[in-house]
Amino acid sequence: MSRALVGGLSTFVVVAYAIGAGRWVSTDAGWYRSLSQPPWQPPDVVFGLIWPYNFVMLAVAGWAVAARDSRTEHVVWLASLALSVAAALFWAYLFYVPHSLLASGFALTAATMLTLPLVVLAFRTSVPLGLALLPYQLWLAVATSLAFGYAARN
Repeated sequence: MSRALVGGLSTFVVVAYAIGAGRWVSTDAGWYRSLSQPPWQPPDVVFGLIWPYNFVMLAVAGWAVAARDSRTEHVVWLASLALSVAAALFWAYLFYVPHSLLASGFALTAATMLTLPLVVLAFRTSVPLGLALLPYQLWLAVATSLAFGYAARN
């Protein structure tokens, strides 16, 4: 698999992630604001800062992994990225469209677990890259706890 193909596909998946998540997350802001929030809910500004960072780092990491000479790593990266993004988008849909709060928590659990290979590959590529991608993994874990927190309170 060519490096350009791996990097390009990775970027395409990240862009689709950003667009899809933005579409569903903005569908019912009034309903979201009416929910009882978990006490560990970060302020809105954190969301506005972390998501652009996460999307950029996913794209950067995709190109960095693509530059490696390992077809196996390329396949693992693309498969893990696509599956984790599908699970994250499924969370956004479940949470904001049919308001299935508990099911959305399980979708984010899957996304969090499916992201682990991405972090491992990022660290194998370089320690600074792994450290730069670690906030995405941590953010997914926080988001998962928030999803279950919303399910428990509403």
